[in-house]
Amino acid sequence: MIEVNNISVFYNKFKALNNISFKLSKGQNLSIIGPNGCGKTTLLKCITNNIDFDGNIYIDNENISKIKRKNLAKKVGMLSQLMSISFNYSVFDTVMMGRYAHQDSFLINNNKKDIDIVINSLKTVDLLSLKDRNISNLSGGQLQRVFLARLIAQNPDIILLDEPTNHLDFKYQIELIQFLKDWSKKENKTIIGVIHDINLAMLLTDNIMVLQNGNIKYFDTSNNILKSNILNEVYNINIKDYMLNSLKKWENI
Repeated sequence: MIEVNNISVFYNKFKALNNISFKLSKGQNLSIIGPNGCGKTTLLKCITNNIDFDGNIYIDNENISKIKRKNLAKKVGMLSQLMSISFNYSVFDTVMMGRYAHQDSFLINNNKKDIDIVINSLKTVDLLSLKDRNISNLSGGQLQRVFLARLIAQNPDIILLDEPTNHLDFKYQIELIQFLKDWSKKENKTIIGVIHDINLAMLLTDNIMVLQNGNIKYFDTSNNILKSNILNEVYNINIKDYMLNSLKKWENI
């Protein structure tokens, strides 16, 4: 489904990614973890073809460099962390933007099919009652659900996550990742998720890639990664001791 072959990225003389290669089948998910600046987001930008890179990326055996941007948006969608909003659209209009890749016109045409898809997407995230509200008047959790609904309306085969749980409360972090995992399984979609929280990364999938300094340091199941000392090396902290100490505090309550 997606094949990444020897991807390297240079920012002037700095090598942000170094010969990254991996394959994922349709419906297979991957969590990418690693310290800040290790190249996680840069890798996602390569998959969306938003930056220059050396190497090749294939989706359904087609090189993404040959895919028109609108057609690529039918195949790949992104859910990012919350940032400041630069437009004042309604909830409905924001979700309708997800249908742009599927329309023939340059301007978004609210035909019945797309309206129905948007309505159903809003129902899925329990936001239909807010469809006419301006997105600038939403809470952080509500706003991320709007962007999730837009992604559902876009309906890509491959979903990229760029730390989508940042700035969300603990409950919604878990709900969001669980929803994406269930959606992937039900619709046979592929998720590639950059997630800081190791527990959430393992909730999403058992396939974990550890990046360090632009290199794949480890690529294995979560169990094998936890058994190794790789996380201690990459994060320069004893992850196991940290988590066990946290659990002991709960046990002592």
